[in-house]
Amino acid sequence: MTRILCLSVAAAMAVAVLTSSTQAATIRITIDNLTYVPAEASARVGDTVEWINKDVFAHTATARNHDFDVMQPPKSTVSTVLKKAGTVDYFCKFHPNMKGRLVIAP
Repeated sequence: MTRILCLSVAAAMAVAVLTSSTQAATIRITIDNLTYVPAEASARVGDTVEWINKDVFAHTATARNHDFDVMQPPKSTVSTVLKKAGTVDYFCKFHPNMKGRLVIAP
């Protein structure tokens, strides 16, 4: 009986570890004064990126590899879910000097 209890506890702990390590996170990238902050961020597939535009201008977050193209109205927040691993460089179509990078782990 004790062995079954120990195995049950071990199985429950393993499920808890696997579940907690695969929960999606929210990565916040602020656009302020024509700059992405932070300019480089790390994330995982399935995470949500929350783009927070504090500027009075519209912006985009446009991936150079075409993975995403987020339109960002002034003074708003828009979210996108990351679907693919890799390093993604992105920029604003309206202000090409604005650049950022996401390093997305599987």
